[in-house]
Amino acid sequence: MPDLVTFPQRLVPVVVLEDAAHAEPLAEALIAGGLPVAEVTLRTSAALEALRMMARRDVMLVGAGTVVTPDQVDAAADAGASYLVSPGLLESVVVRARERGLPIFPGVVTPSEVMAALALGLTTLKFFPAGQFGGVATLKSFASPFGGVRFVPTGGVDQHNLPDYLALPNVAAVGGSWMVSPKLIAAGDFEAISRLTAEAVAIASPATT
Repeated sequence: MPDLVTFPQRLVPVVVLEDAAHAEPLAEALIAGGLPVAEVTLRTSAALEALRMMARRDVMLVGAGTVVTPDQVDAAADAGASYLVSPGLLESVVVRARERGLPIFPGVVTPSEVMAALALGLTTLKFFPAGQFGGVATLKSFASPFGGVRFVPTGGVDQHNLPDYLALPNVAAVGGSWMVSPKLIAAGDFEAISRLTAEAVAIASPATT
């Protein structure tokens, strides 16, 4: 199963939704901001229903994040996820994702974990938590020994260091939550989310051309 997904603008909003009623207006805000993609983390009881609602939008690329068990793979697949993201590398989760025909991006931070992922046939990996494990400097050091691997750094990424990450040839995309903060979602301030998303797209655009 290939692990290739083309993320619009090489940006992935990492979403935590406490109320599924926010899913549709959030999708609208992301689309309006020029970023029709989301990683809905399976951290809340509303996550699967929110994922299902957002995935109904044909223009949206919606995945499930914080996938840590094979059962969650099944639940996310049944809800309509197009891809899966895990905070760590677990073979049983990767195998089940492959059985369900979904690309999965497990989290790694060490050379040994990268090699374990390669042994499972994966070449695009989440680098998490990026800020706590060397960030840009670590990814630069990975480029030589792991020339065929691409990373999606997440954790500690914001509008300030976004260009530094996207400038790296081995970065496929960057995950972040600053444009979709739980506080803004809870307040129903989708106009602000749309604005922050558009600003993130504008920041990313020079690095993606």
